[in-house]
Amino acid sequence: MALINVSLLDGSQNDLHSLFSWLQRTDELRGRVRTLPRQPGPHEMGGAVEIVSVALSSGGAAAVLASALTTWLQTRRARISVEFVVNETGETLRRVEVEARNEASVKELYDALASERTQP
Repeated sequence: MALINVSLLDGSQNDLHSLFSWLQRTDELRGRVRTLPRQPGPHEMGGAVEIVSVALSSGGAAAVLASALTTWLQTRRARISVEFVVNETGETLRRVEVEARNEASVKELYDALASERTQP
């Protein structure tokens, strides 16, 4: 099983909650989406939810996530970071940064998620 962690590079806490709600309303992702707190830096207090994590076990779910993320991004002005993580080890396999206003980067996100369909 792979985890896809999505965090905002800019935008507000409301944008993150909007993304979380958007993904939860996607039937194929229901039960796979959760929020995680960001690890605080050495001089920061923790507790803020800053990551939306999606567990993927089948190739179809990756395509659904790619479509949902690209559609959500097209309605926003946010930049996001999408990280492909191996659930068992926590190792980051790949990281893609996407800017909503840049169609090429949204396509890159879709292609990156689609290429991860059968890989952990």
